[in-house]
Amino acid sequence: MKLIVGLGNPGPDYRRTRHNAGFMAVDRLADRHAPGQTPRARFNGITLEARIDTSEGSCGCLLIKPTTFMNLSGRSVAEAVRFYKADPVEDLLILVDDVALPAGKIRLRARGGAGGHNGLSDIERMLATDEYGRCRIGIDAPGRIPQKDYVLGRFTDEQEQAIKPAIERVCDAAECWATQGMTHAMNRFNPDPESKKSKGASTKGDASEPNVSNGAGSGTGAQH
Repeated sequence: MKLIVGLGNPGPDYRRTRHNAGFMAVDRLADRHAPGQTPRARFNGITLEARIDTSEGSCGCLLIKPTTFMNLSGRSVAEAVRFYKADPVEDLLILVDDVALPAGKIRLRARGGAGGHNGLSDIERMLATDEYGRCRIGIDAPGRIPQKDYVLGRFTDEQEQAIKPAIERVCDAAECWATQGMTHAMNRFNPDPESKKSKGASTKGDASEPNVSNGAGSGTGAQH
């Protein structure tokens, strides 16, 4: 069983906030692969069992949204990992917001530090390792706004326009990870799609031009 965990804070007050980008991605995966199913309360979280079927393969997954609030996300993750005897390196993918990436950009990693993210820090503490997969979802840097206030705030209209396609891309990446593994998913989804388009357009343009020389990346409950 593959475990796909979206991080966020539970409750209507935090819906569509920047810190809940992971929840948003898991909800979209549920729409794709478990429509109409009733979520279950398990592992200190809300869970759905799903079957991811793609042209590249098929895999059983458990979708999880921890209900412990962000700073205690590790409780939920560790319970699920222990129950399924999952290998965090191969079987666990965390979907998480990242202020170090521009809104709409995503990055997959097989391991690494928490980067100051409290949810990842707690997961690392509870698993006693930083070797687990994660997909970071860019939400922009906070600028002059205190980071705690910024991540608990809602997306601007401009950010929403970037986040919507990013969430779809995160879901595509999670499906690829589940059926083909992290290396394949990183190679396919870490390159910026806009850069690919630009490169392709440039290549086409070059082909039509004469050949010339020298052509020359809290409050109570609300956790950040």
